[in-house]
Amino acid sequence: MRLLRYMEAALGIISLGAVILFLKLCFDIDRQGRVDQARPADVIVVLGAQVLPNGQAGPDLEARTAHAVRLYQAGLAPYLICTGGVKGERSSAAAVARNLAISLGIPQQAIFLADGSMKTQEDAVQAAAVMAQHDWQTAIVVSHPLHVYRARLFFEREGIVVYTSPTTTDVDGIAQPWRACYTVREGAGILWPYLEQMGFPAQWTARLQRLVYEHR
Repeated sequence: MRLLRYMEAALGIISLGAVILFLKLCFDIDRQGRVDQARPADVIVVLGAQVLPNGQAGPDLEARTAHAVRLYQAGLAPYLICTGGVKGERSSAAAVARNLAISLGIPQQAIFLADGSMKTQEDAVQAAAVMAQHDWQTAIVVSHPLHVYRARLFFEREGIVVYTSPTTTDVDGIAQPWRACYTVREGAGILWPYLEQMGFPAQWTARLQRLVYEHR
């Protein structure tokens, strides 16, 4: 019985520690979204987001693209990389963002596509491949304020020097409970690849993936 109590106590301590670490992760996600690190770089990366059924950019993709255009017009980088969606599709997030950027005054030759990705981790891989072709080392990564922390982790894993630039630093302007939901979702998006590597059941990580990417 004493051994059982020790085991229960140890499990309780481990569970409490896991909760504390996850809350710290959520705090870091929130904090990263409040800071615009934009500075001169080789390229600006626009992370993909929802495309509407009519082929137009959804609100998030529109905000990301417009923000990237402002950074380009401010002279912070001479090129844009647009990511996301099925490779070669005219309605991919990357293609839609490129067309929107062109309509906002960016020269077509200054925009590169890194499509063929449906997840942030894949966005980073595809964007890094384009950057490697041009020997680019630094990138301003543009996304939703509660998404930039996760994006930074995946891009840094590809060896890129990353400066995150959220579409807004007013995280408090995101209404509750959506702000809490987005933050928890982002935390899950950071954890699930590690859970996969640790051998957690596929159905667990599949649920986390749906939570993170279903409304990407």
